[in-house]
Amino acid sequence: MLDTHAETVPDRRPAIVICAYDVSESGWNPVDGSSGLPWDPVGGRTIPVAAADPQTLASTLTARLMEPGCRALLLVGRTRHGDAFRIQMRAENRALDGTARLDLTGPCSARATAPVAEIVEAMNEAGLTAQASSDYEDDAGNYLLYRILSDLPDGADSPAVSLIRAPATVSDAELQRGVQTAAATMARHLSPLPRSTQT
Repeated sequence: MLDTHAETVPDRRPAIVICAYDVSESGWNPVDGSSGLPWDPVGGRTIPVAAADPQTLASTLTARLMEPGCRALLLVGRTRHGDAFRIQMRAENRALDGTARLDLTGPCSARATAPVAEIVEAMNEAGLTAQASSDYEDDAGNYLLYRILSDLPDGADSPAVSLIRAPATVSDAELQRGVQTAAATMARHLSPLPRSTQT
């Protein structure tokens, strides 16, 4: 006899959207190689979003964060500086080409809402060299981070948003481990969804 109860019970784990925003990025694979299913951290579930042009992607990711049950976003990109993973702590108000402000009336910068210090600590403990950075890079990652953070509603329930940058020198396996470590750390800070939340 089939267990239909398990199929009808809603998934109350909070969701983390993970997006490698560069269309040429092949290092992050949202599928768990051993099971063929999407990789999920303990206490959370992941929603992979494919790369697209930055303007479209910003709207897509913002809409995802507004969905019931979605509590976090991890952007995945590359850094041009050094051989360590960089967790970007803030985004600058810069247009995609870096020549002007993105929002003429918006603040000069927006702070990431994810637990940056804990992510860095967890990655270093996992054997991955990582550091927090206040420096931004003129690319789609900074554009997306600023757009998404500036669109978040004010309040204690704002989702956790972070940008992890991997050095060009890391292998695909190291990138995979870095993203999973960062997402797992974020998941530990998310509370289960209330029973009334539909997923």
